[in-house]
Amino acid sequence: MTQLKEITKYLDELLDIAAIPDDSSNNGLQVEAAQVVKKAVFGVDACQALFEAAMNKNADFIFVHHGISWRSEPRRFTGMTALRLELLFSNGISLYAAHLPLDAHQKIGHNALLADMIKLQDCYSFANYNGCALARGGVLPQTCLASELVEKFESELNCKAKVFGNPDKKLKKIGVISGGGGLDGLLACINEEMDCYVSGEMTHMMYHVVRESGITVIELGHYYSEIPGVLAVMNEIEKKFAIECEFIDIPTSL
Repeated sequence: MTQLKEITKYLDELLDIAAIPDDSSNNGLQVEAAQVVKKAVFGVDACQALFEAAMNKNADFIFVHHGISWRSEPRRFTGMTALRLELLFSNGISLYAAHLPLDAHQKIGHNALLADMIKLQDCYSFANYNGCALARGGVLPQTCLASELVEKFESELNCKAKVFGNPDKKLKKIGVISGGGGLDGLLACINEEMDCYVSGEMTHMMYHVVRESGITVIELGHYYSEIPGVLAVMNEIEKKFAIECEFIDIPTSL
């Protein structure tokens, strides 16, 4: 077992939570319900299903990418929020969230790990969002088609990726933003003269920009694109502390 404050301090420093104060997520410990951690569970989204799974597995700590506290919300502890908090507090389960710090981390962040999956070289960060250079850019060891990158991502993430744009275009320079990088992420990649934008979502507002710019987009699915960093954090916690850890897979198909 480990003291909650030890795990929290370690995660704060590992993910450099203080370096991104403008994130819409209130990163760090969001619910303090127990002072000792014996088992930790890890997931992408803070939700009733994850909290119930943690309860059933007798966990007392949850780490997520998407927490339940965003800016000044929640303002009222009623309805869905009340049910979630009741479950956590009544079962002594604390909750920790890391949003942009986990997207952008240079080693164990989603974007860095997605870039590693396709062996991007000469990597650098770009696309400033809320005070954070969010995206990961680089070049492939050799040019390839989008279908070849899709095959690698699908094998690593167990997802079904989609390609938008010219499927026969040879790709070399790639930009990666996990989750919902959206139109802003797409425009940042175009500005960086990327051949391909890899992200979690392709939106309606991006469609004509993709067609007219000639860039290729690979959509991995928001959920699947944000599993890698969660698993990496779990691995770091397992190495650092003598507690049981388990990833809870609750896919959204989105």
